[in-house]
Amino acid sequence: MRVSIHQPHYLPWLPYLGKIVQSDVFILLDDVEFTRNGWQNRNKIKTSQGPLVLTVPVKHKLGQWIQQVEVSDQNWRKKHWASFQQAYRKAPYFERYRAELEAFWSVPWQGLSDPCCSMIEWLLQKLEVAPKLLRSSQLQVESRSSQRLVQLVKAAGGSGYLSGRHALQAYLDPHVFEPEGLELTLFDWSCPTYPQLHGGEFVSNLAALDALLNLGPEKTLQIAREGGRVERFSNSR
Repeated sequence: MRVSIHQPHYLPWLPYLGKIVQSDVFILLDDVEFTRNGWQNRNKIKTSQGPLVLTVPVKHKLGQWIQQVEVSDQNWRKKHWASFQQAYRKAPYFERYRAELEAFWSVPWQGLSDPCCSMIEWLLQKLEVAPKLLRSSQLQVESRSSQRLVQLVKAAGGSGYLSGRHALQAYLDPHVFEPEGLELTLFDWSCPTYPQLHGGEFVSNLAALDALLNLGPEKTLQIAREGGRVERFSNSR
């Protein structure tokens, strides 16, 4: 059973979904430090003026976990929904999902992780894929670094770990998995092109909602799978 792990992201982009659909279990890493000016509380949509970053305003203290970070005000929900409607009201599948998306931006979310996790769950439901979703804060694993990933995979009942290839250069020790009886596989992503609104050049790696509203669920799932490549790690490299 293949497990992948990632911090919750607001309006997750296609590579994020691509990694999830290659997994049997996906762990939302919500008990790690929030990254200021990162992508945990923001993502991009395409508008008539080009890409627009939508950011959830937060208040946080240094060292706070993602699950502890609070939303700083509630005006963002109205602004995001207005921007989203303006950008996608002419998209082929906008009307199908209008009511549900409006309901999402109507909830007075208090913590950052809740809208992030809720949107991930909603997207997977629309794509009709059902990996098991867990939150790392529920698994109570206290080890650190690559060893923590090993323990999270084992706590989830996994037999292997799917990691982004970039992690090998950034932080991942690939040699800790095999001694624990776990297979390490690596995930690469290359965004397939697809029809988008507003003309101009194709913009890759937008929030996955861009693909869903332009293509519908079947084709969005198809490109989420086609854009990803999974390869087994070899210790001989």
